[in-house]
Amino acid sequence: MKKDIPFLPVKDVKVAVVRKTNDIGSFDWFVYLLNTNPFAIKNVFVTSEGYGYMNDEMRRTSTLRHFLGDVDSGDAAIIEPIDPAIFGLNSEYWVSYFIDNQIYDKRFIFVPDSIVEENLSYISQLDLSGVLHE
Repeated sequence: MKKDIPFLPVKDVKVAVVRKTNDIGSFDWFVYLLNTNPFAIKNVFVTSEGYGYMNDEMRRTSTLRHFLGDVDSGDAAIIEPIDPAIFGLNSEYWVSYFIDNQIYDKRFIFVPDSIVEENLSYISQLDLSGVLHE
C-alpha cells in the first residue's frame, strides 16, 4: 500500500524553464530536469500540466507524461518545449525517480507569471538563462 512506502526528501534535483535563441533571433523555451547529485538517478518519470485562470476563465492544459530514463550525475535532460502563452498559468512538473530501490517524488510548480525577464538568471549547468526551481 502507498502508506507503507517511505517517501524521502528530494535533494539536488531541479527543474528549469530556459530560453534558447533560435535561427531567426527570437526565443524558444524549454523545460529541463537537472541532476546535481553526485550519482545518477534512475527511471525518471515526469508528468506535466498547466492550470489556472486566464481572462477570468479556468484553463487546463493536457497532462503529458515523459519517461526520461536515467539521468547521470551533473547531467540535464530536456522534459519538453513550453509555449510562453501559458506562462500565465501554473506549470506543474511531478518528478519521480529511483535511487537504488528507493522511490523519490516531488512536485515543482512555476506559479503564474513567474517566468518573466526579471526572474531569469544564468544557469551554469545548461549555459542558458532561465528560471530555476529547486
